[in-house]
Amino acid sequence: MMNKYVDLEHVVEESGLASTMKSGSLAVLATPQLAAWMEEAACACLGQADDLGTTPEEQEAMTTVGVKLDLDHLKASPLGATIKVRATLIKVDGRKLEFWCEAWQGEDLIGQASHKRVMVDAEKFVNKTYGFKQ
Repeated sequence: MMNKYVDLEHVVEESGLASTMKSGSLAVLATPQLAAWMEEAACACLGQADDLGTTPEEQEAMTTVGVKLDLDHLKASPLGATIKVRATLIKVDGRKLEFWCEAWQGEDLIGQASHKRVMVDAEKFVNKTYGFKQ
């Protein structure tokens, strides 16, 4: 399972521009949008993972939450650009999962990040977050 990866493609739309997202003033791919795409790729990678050290019953009740994203946004991308995002699962330590993510516009590396997620019981997590009694 180590080094399992998923590639996703996205087109930079107006909703994902820094000027629209208020993360900057320019009409270029916003860093928060790039971060979201990297998290999406990591989640998709987990959707294809066979063995996370849990039973099939546990996997049905589990989801993951992002806990850290250390992102370097290396190059600006314009409206309409096609971006390929790859998330590679590089380490599993119990409930802790580590990914290496890269984003490419054509042949240019535009972003890279280390990303950590943690497996949680979805129902318990939501109940605790909203203060529901178990």
